[in-house]
Amino acid sequence: MLSTILALIVAAIHVYITVLEMLLWDKPRGRRVFGTTEEFATQTKSLALNQGLYNGFLAAGVIVGLLLGNTQLVAFIVTCVLVAGVVGYLSGINSALYFQSILAALALFAMLVGL
Repeated sequence: MLSTILALIVAAIHVYITVLEMLLWDKPRGRRVFGTTEEFATQTKSLALNQGLYNGFLAAGVIVGLLLGNTQLVAFIVTCVLVAGVVGYLSGINSALYFQSILAALALFAMLVGL
């Protein structure tokens, strides 16, 4: 049960990131969240759209895995989230460690111990 809740939180965070990157990237909220200027956001909007799509795929993978009862799929996608968060952190996005990797690690741990 706990692993399902944590996996759903991982999915929800990635739905939020998807919306921020695909729809709000160049809007005040998106710029505030990502700490970008209006000029940078305008120049990188197509890149953010692509990033957002990938984050949407992560959310969809977790949700589909949960709906199908496919623990292996959920574990794989959550592991992808964990790795993405570590890479984000190593590339200077500190929040990726907290909002992606740590939560994903907790979800994986809960899956492994059967919580």
